[in-house]
Amino acid sequence: MPQQPSIPKGTRDFGPLEMVKRNYIFDTIKSVFKLYGFQPIETPATENLSTLMGKYGEEGDKLLFKILNSGDYLQHVDGQLLADKDSVKVTTKIAEKGLRYDLTVPFARFVVQHRNELQFPFKRYQVQPVWRADKPQKGRYREFYQCDVDVVGSDSLLNEVELIQIVNDVYKRLGIRVVLKINNRKILAGIAQVIGQPDKITDITVAIDKLEKIGLDNVNEELLSKGLPQSAVDQLQPILKLSGNNNEKLEQIAQVLATSEVGLKGVEELKTVFDWLEPLGLQTPVELDLTLARGLNYYTGAIFEVKALDVQIGSITGGGRYDDLTGIFGMPGVSGVGISFGADRIYDVLEQLDLYPKSASQSTKVLFVNFGLTEQKWCMPVIAKLRAEGIGCEIYPEPAKMKKQMSYANARQMPFVVMVGEEEMQQGKLTLKNMETGEQQSLSADELVAVLK
Repeated sequence: MPQQPSIPKGTRDFGPLEMVKRNYIFDTIKSVFKLYGFQPIETPATENLSTLMGKYGEEGDKLLFKILNSGDYLQHVDGQLLADKDSVKVTTKIAEKGLRYDLTVPFARFVVQHRNELQFPFKRYQVQPVWRADKPQKGRYREFYQCDVDVVGSDSLLNEVELIQIVNDVYKRLGIRVVLKINNRKILAGIAQVIGQPDKITDITVAIDKLEKIGLDNVNEELLSKGLPQSAVDQLQPILKLSGNNNEKLEQIAQVLATSEVGLKGVEELKTVFDWLEPLGLQTPVELDLTLARGLNYYTGAIFEVKALDVQIGSITGGGRYDDLTGIFGMPGVSGVGISFGADRIYDVLEQLDLYPKSASQSTKVLFVNFGLTEQKWCMPVIAKLRAEGIGCEIYPEPAKMKKQMSYANARQMPFVVMVGEEEMQQGKLTLKNMETGEQQSLSADELVAVLK
């Protein structure tokens, strides 16, 4: 027997019903992006590894999918390198390209490459798949879609406020209850300063970003393993356990950071954001979380993370400000801020909570039953008329038994069926059946359009 075909772990096939639901998510998110003036772009699935490497930290670099060079990729590799089994050095010789890890770094490359064609501040959105060589598990895939929205070329904190509004609007439309956690990397840098470990900022942020996953004891162990002295780890404890509302936390951390200029700058930025959010009356709660670090090296200011309140799953949206991401590509001093919606996790949340509207699973609104060639010919102009009015419809391709055609309509979740027999043709009418209630109506073609619209 031939081997059963399969797909790589961490990837998925999507059938028609799943795609209709996914497109509902994409369309909802895009509609909000457009309301705030963002424009669409796309970038290639593959980027040069020189573009990707070193932008996500050591752990991120390990998760990059590398693509072997075309042809005899071992031709120019020194034999001693192969004998030494130094996979890192060998990889640099045999792979020049990789699959993109996220949409932000390719976006930075895009901005630099097309700088003379863009109007700044440049507001873009991008909905495309990304790839990470991660261990597949529930809610974590190796191939998944991101829905990104970014502003570059503006330092204004108004951008952060609008991104929070976008989060609120998207999840309000999707019907998902969420909480948005916010922090500032300047505050984290200030904490590293006041505990006397400014050079360990990356190790500190990577470790405390895992607090919710692995717990305080394991975070402390990781900090010690990275070379932080016990005294510095002890100083971190009250900071990691801060409580109270947003203003109370900011007041407490401001006292801790009294000697850190950069830390106090972060506190001031968050105060401004909270002040501007207050009169907006958002449905989404926004909470200051000083353990939020987001383990990507390029963040320099506000950082965001959004979690669903009614489902146990990781972050479903995240992002932050990066002051000089384009600098690594030769265009320094361009600040940006953005967020990314994880469409695959949002899909899982909507599925678990059964929040998809019925219309999201209906690609066809009405099926015309096929009773034969004469009836089929009579129906075709009516079907064309409905489609011209934007009503999705189809006719069963052959005059099969009525039970088979009705089963097809049920399986496709079509809400209506139209039947046209000899009597209907003589009267110039059509019989419309509501598949949910069983109710039937005799209608002209114009009346049918009005009812279905």
